[in-house]
Amino acid sequence: MKYKKLNGTDIDVSLICLGTMNWGQQNTEQDAHDQLDYAVAHDVNFIDTAEVYPVPPEAERQGRTESYLGSWLKKTGKRKDLILASKVSPSDVIRTRSYAGDFPRLDRKNILAAIDGSLTRLNTDYLDLYQVHWPERKTNFFGVRGVESISSDDAAVTTIEETLSALAEVVKSGKARYIGVSNETPWGLTEYLRLAKEKGLPRIITTQNQYSLTNRTFEIGLSEICLRENVGLLAYSPLSMGVLSGKYLDGARPVGARFTLFERNGTRYNPPNTQEAVRKYVALARANNLDPATLALAFVNGRSFVTSNIIGATSVEQLAIDIASADVELSADIMNEITAIYATYPDPTA
Repeated sequence: MKYKKLNGTDIDVSLICLGTMNWGQQNTEQDAHDQLDYAVAHDVNFIDTAEVYPVPPEAERQGRTESYLGSWLKKTGKRKDLILASKVSPSDVIRTRSYAGDFPRLDRKNILAAIDGSLTRLNTDYLDLYQVHWPERKTNFFGVRGVESISSDDAAVTTIEETLSALAEVVKSGKARYIGVSNETPWGLTEYLRLAKEKGLPRIITTQNQYSLTNRTFEIGLSEICLRENVGLLAYSPLSMGVLSGKYLDGARPVGARFTLFERNGTRYNPPNTQEAVRKYVALARANNLDPATLALAFVNGRSFVTSNIIGATSVEQLAIDIASADVELSADIMNEITAIYATYPDPTA
């Protein structure tokens, strides 16, 4: 396993981060524990979760993923061996906070309640990284395109300072060591960095955004900010929800696969126009004796702005392939082929 410094810290995190959003939906508690056992045995030390997991975010399952991770931590006593990250969400599906009635915003009351809930479910008294799961304001994320108008009195925009101030309380209390964002835009990330500098508040050290062979839009704006400001990308959906494995080509729907079970996000991660691009990447992998998933993950692993690559699996067999990608370095010839494919099929899942 390779390791990188968590940006601006002395913490070493594994290049592969174990994502958890299937636990409690497609995976049982035992499945989750088996994945954790395998990952830790193969030198993965970075685990990412969220209060809203599992996904799809059904109210009755809320918090189950954190609880599965928490029960493993309690059973194994391995908390100090791991770098643990979770997230707070501005979502009306949240049912895990200690009060009801208000829309769950990214304000002080919600953030302080959310961190306490996560720590309880995780059986720990601190997180290494606490992240804002997505912006409260209306902007382009989760596949939404375009911002054609803004309101100068948008309360969600002015909330960013309150959000950062509340996160500062979380850090000062010792409940989180560092903070990050997720699904942010170039403007949003810059605003967080500006406020931290001007107000003397904690600095965002990571952003968790979608990045894969079929969606490299992070490279437009955000990659420059991250490189110049020393903010690391925690890349999510590096296999585009499994699409880059090739298992959905030609309309295939394997038993137990995500898009076989759920319609949600199919148009975002597996639209019809992505088929030819995926076919090209799968053929490239096989021509070089690589598993298609290995090719896709090794590409992400090798990007200069990536701190860690968040993988998710529904079986230990898939997990083994994903983790092994950390040891694969793509040749210059393969990278040139990827460049050529991308020039013809740019960002079909963006």
